[in-house]
Amino acid sequence: MSALKNDRLLRALLCEPVDITPVWMMRQAGRYLPEYRATRQKAGSFMDLCQNPELACEVTLQPLDRFPLDAAILFSDILTIPDAMGLGLYFSEGEGPRFERPVQDVAAVRALGVPDPEQELKYVMDAVRTIRRELDGRVPLIGFSGSPWTLATYMVEGGSTKNFAKSKGMMFDDPALMHDLLGILAESVTRYLNAQVAAGAQALMIFDTWGGVLSPRDYAAFSLAYMERIIEGLVRESEGRRVPVILFTKNGGQWLGRMAESGCDALGVDWTTDLADARVQVRDKVALQGNLDPCILYASPERIREEVASVLDSYGHGPGHVFNLGHGIHPEVDPEHAAVLIEAVHELSRPYHS
Repeated sequence: MSALKNDRLLRALLCEPVDITPVWMMRQAGRYLPEYRATRQKAGSFMDLCQNPELACEVTLQPLDRFPLDAAILFSDILTIPDAMGLGLYFSEGEGPRFERPVQDVAAVRALGVPDPEQELKYVMDAVRTIRRELDGRVPLIGFSGSPWTLATYMVEGGSTKNFAKSKGMMFDDPALMHDLLGILAESVTRYLNAQVAAGAQALMIFDTWGGVLSPRDYAAFSLAYMERIIEGLVRESEGRRVPVILFTKNGGQWLGRMAESGCDALGVDWTTDLADARVQVRDKVALQGNLDPCILYASPERIREEVASVLDSYGHGPGHVFNLGHGIHPEVDPEHAAVLIEAVHELSRPYHS
């Protein structure tokens, strides 16, 4: 595979010196880009787009052709694993993802198998291989998965939820069954991420979207413990260099110190936690990724630059910062505002690395 021309992201994730702060955006390939919307229409549906390696590669590269980003992230969905388990994933207009066959009892959990990444999820691995070839070393490729707890909530609820009644109901009423489900998911995610590395992913991210809805006790037992299990089982070196692992729990700022002990290399931080406070919590054990409020991209270019400067100042001097939004970019954002953000990060971060 081609030598990496821009390895800022990988160095920053390992707290190694860089010339400027690297930047990428969660959901950087997505609906805010007109070219993405055109490709999505060509594909026919969101899942058809995910399952077509050539088109998944096309949308992965679209933001890189438009902006000087420091990383590509695989275009896929966190629900590929439950889909591969045969739960009948579909998307309802205005409702988001749904499953035809939710997992709500012992029989349903026992019926689950661990998907073979090169069989049931081969389309994802083919996309990774295609993207790496087409990137030709421009920037690193990030692979990812949802966390076991996050995947479990969708599987038990049968889709999106506001109050987590069924998933928390299972957790409180039959914790052993929930642990069985999370164990199967942890094994599935470990294999899935290792297969992504074998196919060419150069960094990994675990999205724990719903860990923040748990109490501190339940977060440790039902979310973090399983992410630690995954991290322990991951291949951490490929192509002669370390494969950094980023852990991101949305609304998990109060647990950053505990998360820093998980064995990961970096922690995603949302905008509800100041990066200066996060840095104190993790005591330079891990890098930090974040944490601009995505809604700032609705503001004027001048205001966007001010907020970028504020986030950079909050982190302060030295390595170990990857600039990102605190969550995914919104579909209605003007792409020109994303361009202002990226340019501002590169321009304004240089003094912090001198």
